[in-house]
Amino acid sequence: MQSALFLAVRHGGRMERGGRRRSEPEEADKGRMKRTIIKDWKARLSYFLQNSSNSNKRKSKKAGKHRNYFRPSPEEAQLWSEAFDELLANKYGLAAFRAFLKSEFCEENIEFWLACEDFKKTKSPQKLTSKAKKIYNDFIEKEAPKEINIDFQTKNMIAQNIQEATHTCFSAAQKRVYSLMENNSYPRFLESEFYQELCKKTPISRAAQGT
Repeated sequence: MQSALFLAVRHGGRMERGGRRRSEPEEADKGRMKRTIIKDWKARLSYFLQNSSNSNKRKSKKAGKHRNYFRPSPEEAQLWSEAFDELLANKYGLAAFRAFLKSEFCEENIEFWLACEDFKKTKSPQKLTSKAKKIYNDFIEKEAPKEINIDFQTKNMIAQNIQEATHTCFSAAQKRVYSLMENNSYPRFLESEFYQELCKKTPISRAAQGT
């Protein structure tokens, strides 16, 4: 009887635990898939950063300001794992998280949260009312284009409150969405290939160490 080792060598494969053979083509496919995922993430992130940069250019055109978002250092990226707020407070981190949510088809959560943050900073009563209605139409009402997952009672309360909009109209819904992202999407983001790549430190060559 031929041994398992002989069979593995004969077929050009590699034995795994439990006797399962992993072929070289499988490993190559896995490597290509990983590179494709990272490439797709970078493309999504580049898109979000470009849009964010263009938005800031328009807002700060009069002041003559211009801001670019650079790839964070591994140490800076690692800080995002300490708290969800650390991630949201970083422009690059926020863009990366938005790209991740888009890949999971739930980007409406972060978009709603950001809309609420902007809403709370609105000073004009007229703008407050118009923004409240837009947020309701975009995220709250039944079959809204970006409908978020909140209970009927909260939706009902918002529908009543926006008639005389105040800065707290969406507070309950925003807390619900924040909790949803923090407990579900955020942990998955930290485990994603893209985030792990950001946290990797570039190996220091011996020549560099000697200088």
